[in-house]
Amino acid sequence: MSPEEPSEDEVKETTKRPDLGTEEGRRAFIRVLNARMPKKRLIAQGVLRTTGERVLLCELVYKKDWDLPGGIVDPDESPADCVEREVHEELGLDVRVQGLLAVNWLPPYRGWDDALLCLFDLGHVPEDTVEQAVLQRHEIKAVHWADAATIEKRTAGYTAQMLAGLALDGREDTAFLENSVHRDGM
Repeated sequence: MSPEEPSEDEVKETTKRPDLGTEEGRRAFIRVLNARMPKKRLIAQGVLRTTGERVLLCELVYKKDWDLPGGIVDPDESPADCVEREVHEELGLDVRVQGLLAVNWLPPYRGWDDALLCLFDLGHVPEDTVEQAVLQRHEIKAVHWADAATIEKRTAGYTAQMLAGLALDGREDTAFLENSVHRDGM
């Protein structure tokens, strides 16, 4: 046996299953699963509305389409905490999640892998709230109140379709969407 090859005992030791009867063994098994299982990107966005039912959209520095406020959920962060944090960091506004409007599975898009998008209700605010916004200039060029026609014209197709398919007021259930449309039977 060459000095570079592991001994039979070393091979057995590295390939032996962890003892799932112990906490250490369970944690070792979970570490293996975490390293091997697929990871899916999670996005959290919010719908902030005026009393006139217009929706706040962000004009972004890094893409042409306007978008809802929010962003990618950090490791160990809840989606609701993420959208509140992103709105605070990027717009300087303090908002609270009022509820979950939809969970939307998004297929691969423009080079991105598939993702899950959690869409939260951020409630209603007076129109002049945007005058208080302090924009994070390396991310946000401007913010705009948008009606349905503006949403259709200025956002990515999946965002426009998702918002058009939701009754934003009076929903009692959370929508499950696939590629921004209701899944059959749901």
